[in-house]
Amino acid sequence: MTPAVRPAVRLLGQVWFWPAVVMLGVGGYRLGTPELWRDEMATWTVATRSLGDLLRLLQHIDASNGAYYLLMHGWTAVFGDSAVALRIPSVLAMAAAAAFVALTAERLFGSRVAAIGAGLLFTVPPQVSHYAQEARAYALATCSVAAATYFLLRALERPGLRRWAPYTVAMALAGVWHLVSLSTVTGQAALVLLHLWRTRGGVHRRILRQYPVAVMVAVLPVLPVALLGSRQSDRQLGWIKTPSFSDLTGFGGHLFGADRVALAFALLALPALLLGGRRLEACQFLLLAELPVLAVWLVSRGTTSYFLDRYLLFTVPAWAVLAGGGVTAVYRAVAARGGRPWAPGRTVPPRAAVATAGLLAVGLLALPAVAALPKQPGVRYADAHTRSKEPFRAAAEEITAGYRPGDGLAAPMGDQSWAMVWPGVSYYLPPDVRPFPVFVARDAEDAEGLTPEPCPRPEACLGDGPRVWLLVLGDTTDPLAAMAEGQAQLLKARYGEPDRVVPLGGLTLALLDRTT
Repeated sequence: MTPAVRPAVRLLGQVWFWPAVVMLGVGGYRLGTPELWRDEMATWTVATRSLGDLLRLLQHIDASNGAYYLLMHGWTAVFGDSAVALRIPSVLAMAAAAAFVALTAERLFGSRVAAIGAGLLFTVPPQVSHYAQEARAYALATCSVAAATYFLLRALERPGLRRWAPYTVAMALAGVWHLVSLSTVTGQAALVLLHLWRTRGGVHRRILRQYPVAVMVAVLPVLPVALLGSRQSDRQLGWIKTPSFSDLTGFGGHLFGADRVALAFALLALPALLLGGRRLEACQFLLLAELPVLAVWLVSRGTTSYFLDRYLLFTVPAWAVLAGGGVTAVYRAVAARGGRPWAPGRTVPPRAAVATAGLLAVGLLALPAVAALPKQPGVRYADAHTRSKEPFRAAAEEITAGYRPGDGLAAPMGDQSWAMVWPGVSYYLPPDVRPFPVFVARDAEDAEGLTPEPCPRPEACLGDGPRVWLLVLGDTTDPLAAMAEGQAQLLKARYGEPDRVVPLGGLTLALLDRTT
């Protein structure tokens, strides 16, 4: 073997390599097909502003996503703002998360089967694919928590500054990407306590002293984000309902993207909890997976709810590690029966037992994949990312096809700004199609917000263009009735009834033309 080939061979033999490659393939497949939805439009409209405009916006809204917007500001400056470019950081983060899942499973269960199995299982849930293809911070938070878990296990084995430092950095990144991900500390604390009970070694005092310090140091850079974000929470989180007990018990289906996928992961985790010599370690990861969900559910029973599947996506790596450990426990149990009677007067040779165990392990790994397969294509449809119908591209194509210089555009603002129609349609309009903004006092940049600021006196911001394109929420045959009364009266007085009304499935586009 030549020296040039050896590094490549070593790389191919690493337990993290193939899970990362598979996740890159799964996440990258049809990456640009789903249209950007309203949250991704927020990423685009903020990240592509000047640095000064970006920082000023964060003082008013979305401070909790500030670190992600700053990252994407630099990213788009280099790689552009296409849908693929906007989503590549999430794909890379999920691939890195798969690598850390594999490394964690190997360290926890001492098995390459567990490592590769856990890493590959992490790529299976439809929700992992979905958020690997979304230009938001959830994949980065998931990766940071997965990395922090791996570094925590290393630090517990041999505590010291060099091992606590990467854990602290990973936890700080998790917090700045998404504040809710810090709830993983509840599961980590339980993991640490069980580790101390299991080992009963001489390093207990060091861990009891060093772990809280590492957590506090990790939280320090997150505090400014948390303080500023707490002032904006009502505006950003007020729409999330208070979760019920049934929301908690049925959460697995939402977290994994399908009830049957959640069930498959739970079934694969059982052997790790019941068989073999690593049951206590498996219990540690069960707590790591469950306690953050329970903690967020309890907090969300108060005045502000944070209980959303995407906010808790970072718990999926722990489930993947558990499932990989379960496959390993079955593999070891079956392989260990080599040479022992399986039936009266019949024995199985060791090689046959190992082969049987290997086939069984492959079959078990395939179960979640088979359960997830019907859902996987759905996360790659054109409208896969929309929570409600948001046909931004269709609206932009209709406007582009009929556009004339001097046309105006009226779109939802004010209490309907959550729909992100202005940036959504603007993103898909060609550079030479720029209708005059009707009823807009200040554009989004000048207003230091995500959408334009509506004009307090609509008559002052109507303009004098001969035609106005009108966009309203929902499908309707009477778009003027869906507008604020003052705006509708002005448009009707100036332009009369719409010449053309096109329901687009979530938005209605109308053309008002006083020249006809």
